[in-house]
Amino acid sequence: MQTMKAVGLYRYLPITDEESLIDLEVEMPVPTGRDILVEVKAVSVNPVDTKVRAPKDKVESQPKILGWDVAGVVHAVGPDCTLFAPGDKVYYAGSITRQGGNSAYHVVDERIVGRMPSSLSFAQAAALPLTSITAWEGMFDRLRISRKPADNQGRSILIVGAAGGVGSIATQLAKLVGLTVIGTASREQSSQWVKDHGADYVINHYEPFVPQLKAIGVEHVDYVFCLNATEAHWGQMAEAVRPQGMVCSIVEAKSDLNLNLLKEKSGTYVWEYMFTRAMFQTDDMIEQHHLLNELAKLIDSGQIQTTVTDVLSPINAENLRRAHAMIESGSTIGKIVLEHF
Repeated sequence: MQTMKAVGLYRYLPITDEESLIDLEVEMPVPTGRDILVEVKAVSVNPVDTKVRAPKDKVESQPKILGWDVAGVVHAVGPDCTLFAPGDKVYYAGSITRQGGNSAYHVVDERIVGRMPSSLSFAQAAALPLTSITAWEGMFDRLRISRKPADNQGRSILIVGAAGGVGSIATQLAKLVGLTVIGTASREQSSQWVKDHGADYVINHYEPFVPQLKAIGVEHVDYVFCLNATEAHWGQMAEAVRPQGMVCSIVEAKSDLNLNLLKEKSGTYVWEYMFTRAMFQTDDMIEQHHLLNELAKLIDSGQIQTTVTDVLSPINAENLRRAHAMIESGSTIGKIVLEHF
């Protein structure tokens, strides 16, 4: 039996506890079917990691491995694979229903894997998949925004929480397709980050939206993309969206939303969860493969920039605990990446 290094948990504990994430030696997986086995070169940390790891009474009999952003090299492929071969550089987010990528080798279905941008390092590429898939699906699949700039002339989008990982990509994509982009932030540093990634305007998400929008000459926005505290901003988003406009959120509400606020506007509310396709093995699961390949072209042509802000090395329990603590502080900008086992 071949073994490999990994970082995982048996118990769900506060990140200040040294047992919350531990260094492990586990069995190396073998790819079957359409799975590929990837030698992991870099990973990044997302809020979903901290949510899955959050304290609870459950105890795992086998180690739970987190991590849903990987860049690496294909080491072996399953017998039914057609998209990749050993030696290919890849990047992907993986599936929430399987072991995560915080391990020296990782198996993943090739249909949700893309070819890594040739212009990026592994660390730069690892920052991208989960946030980019979320931003892309949220805007183009859920909000049904056209990718043709001519179609979006005069249209606007409000991105709530624009300085985070998803917001940093959504802002760039929205600008690329010709929308007027209004991002929300609350600190000078995060506001500057949002502007640097292409936002036309920045407003404060701790103050009422509509007066701030009117101050910049915007009566209502066509689309709202909520990336932070859905229920906290719900009333403001419903007021800000135009009649027959659309609101998409990626953050589960902790209490019921009053959907009646959108009734008179005939407004649409939709969810985006980037794990849906892999979780349910949907017929269009391969769309994430195509999406990541398209994104790589946009990156290599200089139209989209990676959003990495911190790189830690090596990939081990100590550094992953540090990264989780940074995420849990709620003040991170961009993405935190770890490289090298």
